Amino acid sequence: MRHAFHNVYKSAAEMVLPVRTSSAFKEKGVLTPEEFVAAGDFLVSTCPTWSWESGEPSKKRAYLPADKQFLVTRNIPCTCRAKDLLKGKMEEELVEGKGEDDGDAWVATGGGNAPGEEEAIEDMSLNDEVTAKLSLGDSTKDDDVANDGANNGGDDDDDDDDDVPDMEDFVVEEEDDTVTIHPRAVSNENQTESKILKTRTYDISVTYDKYYQTPRFWLIGYDESRQLLKPELALEDVSAEHAEKTVTIDMHPHLPLSSASIHPCKHAHVMKRLLDNLEGGKEEPSVEHYLVIFLKFIASIVPTIDYDYTMAAR
Repeated sequence: MRHAFHNVYKSAAEMVLPVRTSSAFKEKGVLTPEEFVAAGDFLVSTCPTWSWESGEPSKKRAYLPADKQFLVTRNIPCTCRAKDLLKGKMEEELVEGKGEDDGDAWVATGGGNAPGEEEAIEDMSLNDEVTAKLSLGDSTKDDDVANDGANNGGDDDDDDDDDVPDMEDFVVEEEDDTVTIHPRAVSNENQTESKILKTRTYDISVTYDKYYQTPRFWLIGYDESRQLLKPELALEDVSAEHAEKTVTIDMHPHLPLSSASIHPCKHAHVMKRLLDNLEGGKEEPSVEHYLVIFLKFIASIVPTIDYDYTMAAR
């Protein structure tokens, strides 16, 4: 309910608030519409998977070019849910060192043996009595073989020669008929289909938010059968610390549908801090790099959606 009231207030405020015209991306982490377009042009030229879209004609914003209303990249795979990343990590167990230094310790990955497992392993080993019997039996057999060889003397060689068959005794009969095995034909289409990994996919769009004066990130998902995903299910692909906190379900500003979105209320603050950290480098980031940095920041919120093919800001 609180979010709905905020949306009503925000929409009313955007109707009366003027459009930002002065640059303050370094001082406040915000953008003007012109800076948003410049940063978008740099992103599109750097990473061709992104492109400009015009959206619904009835939802066009006058302060943006008609053919550059928002940015989009499509068919981004999402192979697993965000919670599955934690399942892939084996449980870590702290093991204390048993050496001379009492403070020695290390981390062992994977769980310990199940109760009774070590006893089962011990039961599988041979006891001394059984081992002695097996050794005695083997030596007895070896002695019998040696004695038989000594009693027979050199007669074994003659017997062996008589036992060896002569290859001339074998007659190979040739047959005219031959058997041909025809392997069952396998459809190439089925082979190709079986090798395709079906996953969720997302169309990602970045819009300009006039109220917060920052970009806004939107997720439009499709299930494994390419059917439109309910916006609420997109929360499964958001990190647990951000799901249902910074992600909201709202109407897309340029498309006729609801979509999951990362709320932009903190974007300016975070971008200001990131830009400050980058200023200490050899080359200060320009406004054209804004969206490259923004998308790298957003990537930590949606870790299983691998959209970030952009270059590093230089």
